[in-house]
Amino acid sequence: MPSPTGRERFTQLVSGAEDALDLAEAALLIAQEEHPTLDVSVYLHKLDTLAAAVRARLPEAPTPSDIVLNLNVHLYREEGFRGNTSAYYDPANSFLNEVLDRKTGIPITLSVVYMEVGRRLGLPLVGVGFPGHFLVKYTGPEGEMVLDPFLGGIALDHQQLTHKLQTMYGEQNPFLSQIPQLLSPTSKKEILVRMLRNLKGVYLQKNDFPRVLSAIERILLIEPDVPVEIRDRGSVHQRLGHLQAALRDFQQYVTLAPRAEDAEAVRVMLKRMTAQLN
Repeated sequence: MPSPTGRERFTQLVSGAEDALDLAEAALLIAQEEHPTLDVSVYLHKLDTLAAAVRARLPEAPTPSDIVLNLNVHLYREEGFRGNTSAYYDPANSFLNEVLDRKTGIPITLSVVYMEVGRRLGLPLVGVGFPGHFLVKYTGPEGEMVLDPFLGGIALDHQQLTHKLQTMYGEQNPFLSQIPQLLSPTSKKEILVRMLRNLKGVYLQKNDFPRVLSAIERILLIEPDVPVEIRDRGSVHQRLGHLQAALRDFQQYVTLAPRAEDAEAVRVMLKRMTAQLN
């Protein structure tokens, strides 16, 4: 029996249980669509190697704080990982292989590296979809640590999180009273969706509609009935001249979201498209 294609393997992973999902493998399969010859096993081994180097420097019976300290020293001081502030919207920042090769990326992909190396060291980290800036969190007997892999893995306290929100959204914003809720764990599937939405946005800015379509299709493999993504896929199909596919998506959109703000406009467009096709 032939091996599954990258898209088939991605579908297998995201269709299974959350606990069984290998986040690094799934993230690398996202990259493989851009880099068809990418060998996923090579990059999984790179994560193993990073973890082994940190493990070698840990004390006997390390605490979570020991692991974080040594993880930060190795990743950022010795390996040179850093946030990409000069080309933040480069799509390469969303591809885990590129992040591991170039040692730079955006908050979510650096968080995936951090979480996956931490997991290999027995440190249970979760992603945190903090507004505008992805973070990771450890919760255990020592308490809670909120860490910023984009900024060297530094720990952030409540005051620093408040300052981050004020910098991004203004001195008085509704997020300020919601910080505990904003630190809720983000599932691995949600992380993959967020990575794909980042790519979707970058490709929309470039008017690269075939790649926008690819990103949306993979989002819908994870979250099959999200009306907005179905509508957006219809719009991309329409731009690419796939009128039958666009028609199906717009029809599904108004069925799933009949009272959406733009539902009536989509219905008018459906009538016009149906007339064109007949």
